[in-house]
Amino acid sequence: MIILNLSAYYHIGGGENFGAGLNAYTGLHFVCGLLLGPYGALGATIGNMICDYIRGYSPNVIILSSIMTFGISYLAYVLWYEPFRKKTKIIKPRLTNTHYLIRFLSILLFTGMLYALFMKITFQLSYPRLHDNIYIFHRYFLNYINFGYLFGVAGIWISRKYNFIHTPKLSEKQMNKKLYISISVLLAIAMLIVIIIDINYKISDFQILLSETVLLLMLLYSYLTKPMHTKITPVKFTSILEKIMDAFLGISIVFIILAIVVSANTLWGYALASYLPIPNSDAFVVILLFADVISLSFIIPTFIVLKYVESNVIKPIKSFSKIKNFIKEGEKIESEGLIEIYSDYINVENEIGTLARTYTELSQHNNKYIENIHKIESEKERIKAELEIAEKIQKSNLPKNIIDKDEVTVFGYSKPAKEVGGDFYDYYEIDDEHLAIVIGDASGKGVPAALLSTITQALIKQILKTEKDPSKTLYMINNHICENNTEAMFITLWLGIYNKKNQKLIFSNAGHNPPIIYQENKFKFLDTDEGIVLGILENYEFKKEKTSITKGLLLYTDGITDANNPNDELYGEDRLIEFLNHSNLDNKIIKKLLNDIDNFSQNEDQFDDMTLLVLETHD
Repeated sequence: MIILNLSAYYHIGGGENFGAGLNAYTGLHFVCGLLLGPYGALGATIGNMICDYIRGYSPNVIILSSIMTFGISYLAYVLWYEPFRKKTKIIKPRLTNTHYLIRFLSILLFTGMLYALFMKITFQLSYPRLHDNIYIFHRYFLNYINFGYLFGVAGIWISRKYNFIHTPKLSEKQMNKKLYISISVLLAIAMLIVIIIDINYKISDFQILLSETVLLLMLLYSYLTKPMHTKITPVKFTSILEKIMDAFLGISIVFIILAIVVSANTLWGYALASYLPIPNSDAFVVILLFADVISLSFIIPTFIVLKYVESNVIKPIKSFSKIKNFIKEGEKIESEGLIEIYSDYINVENEIGTLARTYTELSQHNNKYIENIHKIESEKERIKAELEIAEKIQKSNLPKNIIDKDEVTVFGYSKPAKEVGGDFYDYYEIDDEHLAIVIGDASGKGVPAALLSTITQALIKQILKTEKDPSKTLYMINNHICENNTEAMFITLWLGIYNKKNQKLIFSNAGHNPPIIYQENKFKFLDTDEGIVLGILENYEFKKEKTSITKGLLLYTDGITDANNPNDELYGEDRLIEFLNHSNLDNKIIKKLLNDIDNFSQNEDQFDDMTLLVLETHD
């Protein structure tokens, strides 16, 4: 402020007061108050006092000018955060669209007129000889609005990058809104009346001028006591319109500066040569006026185009962005809300109308898709509930208790890869002497395999009530499954009947893995006839075989040996035999084997159903 003020005073003015009417520092009154609030207004006031003192103004001028400078500077701050309309969002000083640009310019013009009026009255009160100088008001008004615009836009840009703006704290004081509205209206009316009367009639009476000053100051400072109750809405990003505004403002600043330079080069010489009827001390007033005329010839049409773009392009796009408020994951888009957003544009025959119609159709497709998803989810929940029931039913068909007799112990384990599976095992006492042991593996996984294994398990129990020959039992089950087997499903099955008294086992195999038996002091695979799976060939004669069990027998499904690790290696039959030969055959054998498989698999997903059945004899 000091640099701008005194440079104009000493260099442009050639030592004369007012610097040929150049008072660029007045623009800093506006921007300091707007961006920094009371602190900026106080800084502007102190800087103004120093400059006035150096220029040799009287104490009356310095004091009155300081009071007015602080009030005007702080007024710009208060007006920016004033919600003139209910729906107006208050943000930090930032020119994001034409609304805030109009607010910025309105505050600039209003405070500029009030400041120029105060300065005119101040000089007329202190220097009566200036009462007929009509250029005092124009000088300060033109300097204030021109340089206030230049410094204000630049200050807002800088503050947007470094974020040093001071914002008001919400006041807890009660506010009489009507009172402050009345004060603001009275201030505006009083200002206009004073301007019209003083300029047209060249009022010079000291008492009238003093009364005008006191009235305006009272109204001004009364309004400045208004409590701040408005919440500030944060601006989270730089919008497309704000970038367009930046380009517009940048071009306008360049145009104003060029207009001032051009005007100075064409009018300055005329003023000095007395071609214009103004004193040299006010030559810059005409320069600024002429520059404003040139600038407005560009700025006004450009602003109209900008307003059109905002209303017809940016505003619809901004409205369309509100769709995010109606979108929630997994839910339908509210049609009524979308209709309200797009209703103004859906029938427009241009790109905006096409976009509105496309959004509407997209929302309809989305809603249909969500409806289908909800139906699918409901169906999935239904299937899940049914699978849970099926799982409980299948588990209930497995033996619930271990057979633990003096002669023999039998226990088992089954874990399906899905909710239900095709594996099953069973053991139960047929009579006091004989014990049935069964293990099976239906083709496929899930519900179809579970149904086949459940049917097979039921058939076995039914047939064994009258038939004690395992091979004949498999024969009858096979023919039953082959009937109407349109899906060509099959099941492997091993069925044995163990005699607890003589430790003899008769069995028959329908394509299942051979049992592992303890013979010759080690575990090995029992050499048996493999047979064929059930459900493929009718009237197949299965072979009945016999063996003795001196220590134990282990039955399993291929989910055990086919367990794989991240290197796609299978657990395999050799590793299974090796594990058993290094373990004790007791009631912990299954848990130890499953732990060994888990360590081998390294948390790979279970691919197939896993089932084990162990028969341990006692001497």
